[in-house]
Amino acid sequence: MLVINHLTKQYKGSNKGVKDVNIHVKKGDIFAFIGHNGAGKTTTLKCITGIHGFDEGEIIINGMNIKENELACKRQFAYIPDNPDLYEYLTGIQYLNFIADVFEVPVAEREEIIAHYAGEFEITESLGDLISSYSHGMKQKLAIISAVIHKPKLWILDEPFVGLDPKAAVVLKGIMREICDQDGAIFFSTHVLDVAEKLCNKVAIIKDGHLIASGKMEDVVTKGQSLESIFMEVVNNGKAD
Repeated sequence: MLVINHLTKQYKGSNKGVKDVNIHVKKGDIFAFIGHNGAGKTTTLKCITGIHGFDEGEIIINGMNIKENELACKRQFAYIPDNPDLYEYLTGIQYLNFIADVFEVPVAEREEIIAHYAGEFEITESLGDLISSYSHGMKQKLAIISAVIHKPKLWILDEPFVGLDPKAAVVLKGIMREICDQDGAIFFSTHVLDVAEKLCNKVAIIKDGHLIASGKMEDVVTKGQSLESIFMEVVNNGKAD
């Protein structure tokens, strides 16, 4: 579903970036990507989605190389950044219809999807309001609905739980499980380690641009430990046992 081979991205005049990152996300995976601020999580996600170019390596999405088939790859996934920058001069429903038009989702199909998830996230009555009037949490909910509207098999999410109320977080976790039950996959960054440990079957930990640990959750987080304790060990010592 998503293959990252030897990804290297360095910023000019800075030592920030990522170096030789290798990650394989398969169908059915809910894959957590964790690390401290500035570790390289968002850089990696932006390379995957084609927002950033990269210096070395390759990114394969559903069998296609992002550099060689950028548009076709972008049709395969949904991306939600950590701060959803939406078109604030549109209403919620106008924005959702715009996204549906981009992905050529039939009117009847989009109306059903929007009605269902707007109800789940309790923003139906706000869809006629300008997005500029939305709180951060409401914008996040709208971004999630826009992501699911074309039924992508791969979701790339950057801190998706930030700003969500507890009920909305539960709804999002349900959507993530549903996608993976239908042979989709999720790759997302998060600082909410207890959620990642309970929700995900795989995890990768990055520090200072280098992948320190990666694999099945039960292999990375061994008996008697928690993801939090493993993460702190990595941050302090640079490697997991």
